[in-house]
Amino acid sequence: MAVPEPSKKEVRRLTARFDGHVQGVGFRFTAVHLAGEFAVAGYVQNEWDGSVTLVAEGDEAELMALVRRVKASHLGRYIVSESLSWSPATGEFEGFGVRYGC
Repeated sequence: MAVPEPSKKEVRRLTARFDGHVQGVGFRFTAVHLAGEFAVAGYVQNEWDGSVTLVAEGDEAELMALVRRVKASHLGRYIVSESLSWSPATGEFEGFGVRYGC
């Protein structure tokens, strides 16, 4: 009787948009620091409309843990709302950092 192989974790892409007073409060650099606690790769970037976008790839559980960690940090007091969208991972990222330019 064959033993099934353990299922490989599916790598996904999460795009999270945070709205509120999220620029000028160290959001991007805190997000980079927090992302180091998880097996994710991607970037965080300020947007022209005052929001911040976080794009990350990894296991869904890791990605959701990162979002929860961001919201539980001191940044949570500045976040009014967030929206999450999912798509297939592209594998284009080698780490997690700040992306500049809106």
